[in-house]
Amino acid sequence: MTGLSTSAAETGLRRDAVGLREVLFQSITDMAPGAAIAASIPAGVAFAGGALPLAVVFALIACLFSAWSIGQLARELPSSGSMATYAARGLHPSVGFLVAWGYAMVGWLIPPLVLLQLGFTVAATLNFDISGYPASLWWPWSILGLLIIMAAGYFGVRTSARLGTILGVFEIAVFLIMGILLVFHAGSHNTLSVFTTKYTPPGFHGLNGVVAGSVFSILAFGGFEGAAPLAEEARNPARTIRLAVLLATLSIGALYVFTTYAADVAFGPARFVNFTTGTGSASWVGLARAFYGLFWILVFLAIVNSTLANSNAGVNVSSRTAFAMGRIRAFPQQLGIVSARHRSPVNAIGLGGAISLVVMLALGFGYGPTTAFVMVGTALVILLVAIYILMNAACIGFFARSPDHKTSIVSHVLIPVLGIAVFVPAWCAGAGIKIPGLSFISPLPAPYSYMGPAVAVWMVLGLIYLIYLYRRDPQRVVDVGLIHIDLEPELDPKVAS
Repeated sequence: MTGLSTSAAETGLRRDAVGLREVLFQSITDMAPGAAIAASIPAGVAFAGGALPLAVVFALIACLFSAWSIGQLARELPSSGSMATYAARGLHPSVGFLVAWGYAMVGWLIPPLVLLQLGFTVAATLNFDISGYPASLWWPWSILGLLIIMAAGYFGVRTSARLGTILGVFEIAVFLIMGILLVFHAGSHNTLSVFTTKYTPPGFHGLNGVVAGSVFSILAFGGFEGAAPLAEEARNPARTIRLAVLLATLSIGALYVFTTYAADVAFGPARFVNFTTGTGSASWVGLARAFYGLFWILVFLAIVNSTLANSNAGVNVSSRTAFAMGRIRAFPQQLGIVSARHRSPVNAIGLGGAISLVVMLALGFGYGPTTAFVMVGTALVILLVAIYILMNAACIGFFARSPDHKTSIVSHVLIPVLGIAVFVPAWCAGAGIKIPGLSFISPLPAPYSYMGPAVAVWMVLGLIYLIYLYRRDPQRVVDVGLIHIDLEPELDPKVAS
């Protein structure tokens, strides 16, 4: 390992490495359309039943508000620190640090989430088609997927972004075609009543079910902001990142609403509560097997493809966030080291891979891969929705306090306030918080309810570390708000030889 370099521009992340297409698909693959359509969204049917399309619309509206706020901040503060920098500049450096602490964990939890899905999807499919293959042998496939995406991350952003583009186009095409076929199959059973509360199950009747179901719909949208950490590697980032975040949210949101509607009316809204995240008859793979023969193979491959693409995007998010914080020594300085050859944050990638492996295997063996999938997803929603709420608040704060920008009542006040308001019910449902007077908020049952306290423990640890930094070197916390490309930090990142 060499000593400190003389120029961050020479030894940091690779500048102008990717354009709008790659950055857009970073956000799209971070949302994992195929995996979300097949697993994240159907995880909400137990709560929303046949009204699941309405829950998806609720999530789309909420995420569009936040995407607008994040896009406004990304235009002014292009940074690999992304959410942390926005919160630090719009609210307070300490809030920025805690956002970085939480957002790094988001990136570390994305691979175990979708790699658990990769494992149980492949194992269940092989169990169905190959006599004697045990459905419980899911973990080798999950580990193989983790090794693939870590290798892609090591070879740099060009490799990982182009891989994400290729994988993303394939999964979107397969599910769009499948959705069209299901709408035609439903024929006279097509109905807009699935966008009402008519088909919510008895235990979660009315808005109770829609809000609870939206928790998992929001999980499907999680990652729409995934382009933001690539700001230092994107061409014209002030424009590119903003466009990518908005386009990803709107286009994939429309795909989610359409495909959920298609599956609902084809399967039957009254019995859609029995739809599952697996590969049985009541699933996306099951529908493809029953209606379209060998088309199920393409659906299966699209799901597998999506898990790898989403894991790859998660590695990009967590490693760039940890790198940016390590570069200013708000996180351990070793995380600011990049590969001399590929200019990738190797230590941050390695740390993320280790954490992902532990979470994936510990929860997968402890609760089973499908239950573990929903548990990790719940933790992600709690973290992500809290961050999205703070991004809306940061948008208000940044433009209200900045003497160089004129505040727009619509863009910088009204939309962020609406973004906060619509996210609060879903966050409370995921975190297990019951608000007096809001009867439509139903906390999740165990073991999913365990994730609220688990996230709280992680954030308390971050708060303790924040207090330690303030006592030892408060400038490190202040620097969180300075991680953007127009103002390089004084400490250059190290380079791994």
